[in-house]
Amino acid sequence: MNLALYPGTFDPFTYGHLDVLERALHIFDVIEVTVAVNAGKQSLFDIEERCELIRQCVDHLDRVEVAAHEGLIAERARERGAKALVRGLRQVSDFDYEMRMALANRELNPGLETVFLPASGTHAFISATIVRDIHRWNGDVSPFVPRPVVEAMAAKRPIVT
Repeated sequence: MNLALYPGTFDPFTYGHLDVLERALHIFDVIEVTVAVNAGKQSLFDIEERCELIRQCVDHLDRVEVAAHEGLIAERARERGAKALVRGLRQVSDFDYEMRMALANRELNPGLETVFLPASGTHAFISATIVRDIHRWNGDVSPFVPRPVVEAMAAKRPIVT
């Protein structure tokens, strides 16, 4: 089995994330969307909510697993027997950070490769940060996130004063 991990905080899961995942399924037999706990970030959704929302967003896809993980992604890959990480790149500036992470992960887990997939043109500007900002100001997030996320975000509608 050719297993890859697609790690991220996914707060929230966007159409850009979905696009990268769907394209990665053409390369790998199984992909685990590995939802990271990031204590340094204030999350809109807790880890269980993010995992459940992703499951709802990918229920039409076979060969996708969703799991929460706290710790080094290189260790998770070793535990699962994954040979690769999938990372999406929206713009050139993403590459610098992602390349450093790929090298560090390979140092921690020799043989672990990182596969970079460029964002599709229609999704290149979407980020979870932008979606959270639009939401914070009561904007319409529906062009950027799948329906289950739209509904979950609406339930967390902020009050802007």
